[in-house]
Amino acid sequence: MGLKAILSKPFAAFAVWQISKWKNNAVAAQQKILLKLVNDAAQTAFGKDHHFSEIRNYSDFKKHVPVQDYEGLKPYVDRVVAGEADVLWKGKPLYFAKTSGTTSGVKYIPLSKESMPEHIKAARNAILTYINETGKADFVNGKMIFLQGSPVLNTKNGINVGRLSGIVAHHVPNYLQKNRLPSYQTNIIDDWEEKVDAIVEETIHQDMTLISGIPPWVQMYFDKLSEKSGGKKIAEIFKNFNLFIYGGVNFEPYRAKIEQSIGKKIDSIETYPASEGFIAYQDSQKDKGLLLLANAGIFYEFIPADEYHNENPIRLSLAEVELNVNYVLILNTNAGLWGYSIGDTIKFTSKNPYKIVVTGRIKHFISAFGEHVIGEEVEHALLTVANEEGVKITEFTVAPQVNPLQEKLPYHEWFVEFSSPPEDMDAFSKKVDLALQKKNIYYFDLIKGGILQPLIIRTLQKDAFVNYMKSEGKLGGQNKVPRLSNDRKLADRLGDYIV
Repeated sequence: MGLKAILSKPFAAFAVWQISKWKNNAVAAQQKILLKLVNDAAQTAFGKDHHFSEIRNYSDFKKHVPVQDYEGLKPYVDRVVAGEADVLWKGKPLYFAKTSGTTSGVKYIPLSKESMPEHIKAARNAILTYINETGKADFVNGKMIFLQGSPVLNTKNGINVGRLSGIVAHHVPNYLQKNRLPSYQTNIIDDWEEKVDAIVEETIHQDMTLISGIPPWVQMYFDKLSEKSGGKKIAEIFKNFNLFIYGGVNFEPYRAKIEQSIGKKIDSIETYPASEGFIAYQDSQKDKGLLLLANAGIFYEFIPADEYHNENPIRLSLAEVELNVNYVLILNTNAGLWGYSIGDTIKFTSKNPYKIVVTGRIKHFISAFGEHVIGEEVEHALLTVANEEGVKITEFTVAPQVNPLQEKLPYHEWFVEFSSPPEDMDAFSKKVDLALQKKNIYYFDLIKGGILQPLIIRTLQKDAFVNYMKSEGKLGGQNKVPRLSNDRKLADRLGDYIV
């Protein structure tokens, strides 16, 4: 065992002890954070406009601060982007994380001197809690790869701007720098396919022990490694690769193919980072729930998903949540986001400590007929049947077909890229449809009532989703394929890739 691995164990034990102090008192930690956030931002333009000086508790806060998405907060963000200080948060941001918006075009998410360290600490602690629980630390002596966006930053009115993953690359601790790949020269390559090819060349002969990234793009890296090595499994190429860290999407649809590519089962850590804040991470290999970071500069609010589109939805603090209820996540951060709807839906799996699973996106659903099917339900239906049948899925998405030809009933149209397809597609489709009916009573009623016909699966060509993302200029990085759409925009484009 190398020196880094030896030293990491007492460091991990200390970090876990620090975490336990707030982990077991999360509600109290949240109350302190709310008051600190309000106090620190009281003299900002937003704080003055929303009477922060009058806020003494969460009830006061809800009266003065509305729930809003980026579009609602944009007039304030635009002032910050223009170079004005003390608008949403004290002073000016350290960075803007640049993300793609659907209605707002490019979004500029502020990162402050207070919020940036929380991103780094959370990523570090996710690894340290793993070391402390498992005792496995040898991986810190090998090479680690983080598939991420370019670290090249631009400036806007004196503030550095880039993708979150590229910004984080500038804050990797010194003790990890020598272990970290790819090189800066490779990391700045813009074209994703060219970049992955360069990463393969740089890493194929290295002792890679930890690999991190969004699962579909890690899979692309694995495919190219295997091709370059003459068809070897990843475990044959990297004999000491034993830890995979991922986030951004549900891993389950990709698990079977990634494990097949690796050639063995390995430990994994799920994380929940976002440009708006690092929200949660998996702190135990025995539990898939993610520990909600209740002491990381973010005050969380939760709106029951079926309330979200009401004029005055119910807003709950951490103390008021219930298990297994679908909530829309609302953030208030130490970078100046207030009542901010991040767009994700979560469920609590535990309240001692508070742990969550991400269930989807509030805008990603199908309710063309009032069924309100969500991502968690379609993923469960497809993967349950796929696992039973030995079918392997590469990627998929679902959309409604409201106006089918030949006067047939409408249906849900599933676009699936299989790496190992079912022998009997009709039988497979029927099983998936029944599984979805069991998960969603409204869908069940529509099928039984003759309003909808059972779902139809369209088999897509190999690499269909990669080629689609490439055609949209969204290959790689933090880009993801939506599981569900309530319109036909994506579905109509994927029609070109049907087998």
